[in-house]
Amino acid sequence: MSTPTTTDGGPGGPAAVPAKGLRAGILDLGDSVMLGLASTAPVYSLAATLGLIVAVNGTYTPLILLLGFVPVLFIAYAFRELNSAMPDCGTTFTWARRAFGPWAGWMGGWGVALAGVVVLANLAQVAGQYLWLLIGDGSLAGNSLLVTATGVLFIAFMTLVNYRGIRLGEQVQRILTYVQYLALGIFALAIVVQIAGGAPDGAIIGQAFELEWFNPVAAFADPGAVVHGVLLALFIYWGWDTCLALNEETEDPAKTPGRGAVISAFVLVAIYVSVALLVMMYATVGAEGIGLGNEANQSDVFLAMKDMVLGPWGWLIVVAVLASVLSSTQTTILPTARGTLSMGVHGALPAKFGEVHPRNQTPGFSTQVMGAAAIAYYVLMSILSENLLSDSISSISLFIAFYYALTGFACVWYFRGTLRGSARNLWFRGILPLLGALLLTAAFFISAVQMWDPGYGDTRIFGVGGAFVSGVVLLALGVLLAVVCRFTPSTRDYFRTRHPAVTRP
Repeated sequence: MSTPTTTDGGPGGPAAVPAKGLRAGILDLGDSVMLGLASTAPVYSLAATLGLIVAVNGTYTPLILLLGFVPVLFIAYAFRELNSAMPDCGTTFTWARRAFGPWAGWMGGWGVALAGVVVLANLAQVAGQYLWLLIGDGSLAGNSLLVTATGVLFIAFMTLVNYRGIRLGEQVQRILTYVQYLALGIFALAIVVQIAGGAPDGAIIGQAFELEWFNPVAAFADPGAVVHGVLLALFIYWGWDTCLALNEETEDPAKTPGRGAVISAFVLVAIYVSVALLVMMYATVGAEGIGLGNEANQSDVFLAMKDMVLGPWGWLIVVAVLASVLSSTQTTILPTARGTLSMGVHGALPAKFGEVHPRNQTPGFSTQVMGAAAIAYYVLMSILSENLLSDSISSISLFIAFYYALTGFACVWYFRGTLRGSARNLWFRGILPLLGALLLTAAFFISAVQMWDPGYGDTRIFGVGGAFVSGVVLLALGVLLAVVCRFTPSTRDYFRTRHPAVTRP
């Protein structure tokens, strides 16, 4: 790493990015889009969320998926624009610091890491369950100790894959992506064939497509249901920003990752809406049998439908969900490790976090820490209470809304001097990121109010919903750690300078 020098591109101008030793130029646009898609775990996200949205919004679910996409798209533009000026793997951490100062940057980095660690616990749990569903009669999936141990092994394995190098990780990711999309494609094709050919014995097919499903006037007759559904939809889009965290390892770091983020966001909404329409037309939104409104199916609508749709090949959709979860496990470790790497390079964390493995050219120490933190959190929550684990996972929406909104506001403020330069700048650096940030800020507070209700989720702590307490405690922990770093000799200089020292490659 070269000697740090200080440069400042000015408000909205390009800023130099510290050279970290990562393997530059290894990923192209196709790799970037694939990683953005894989990080969202689209097959699992649909399986686990579609029934919940239907329970709240019924036939207006496709519209809700589109509405949930709106703030995500606006924030994707913020990521793209900020990355064009500062293609630093720290993403929100780096950008918020440049816009608002060291404290905002530190909390932005904490939000990214926190969301990653908590969701890894969820992914590990699901991966363990789905692996054992494929073995024997599937009863082993109910053994919590076995599932937890399996989930820990999955996190450890994916941590090792990421530690060994970005090319190995990309190859593993490509295989998992092919498996999940091939299986999902077969599943969707089977639905199309059955809808076109008539109902098989026992199936309930007969819910024809209607344009009314996209009628916003009718949907907003119950504004509370729309808001609830959109909040659920927000979660299934989260993850596309992984390709931005790999910007320093991508061809043309200032442009390719941003393009990959926007493309993957559009592909995701197309997948979600089209699959949701097919599943609704096949299973209906009713509360009987395989209907999406049946509470027994809400934890995984694909699992409820697999035998009806695929018959003896029903295990294919289980494989698809498993591949989706494993894929997301790997790609969730990538941005969290690179975020803390950047924090270490900039001095916000101890210098050890800023070390890159000389041979693998990966964030060696940061990757190991993120994997260990996820394992520790998963095991601790599993020991304390599986219900508490479930509620802490529900609080992820708070962390996502927090750092996405912070990124949107940072975009507007950082580029404030360029907004009058062109209509493009005004829209993509100003209006759209600001709208996205405001919508996500509203989502943050609405989610917090909902989680405060002691009836929300499966646990209650001090008379308040466990999800709310988990979210507030974990966010507050970030403030506490920032204060500790402020007075720790190895990191206190970070808080004394508004503009970071930078290193030219």
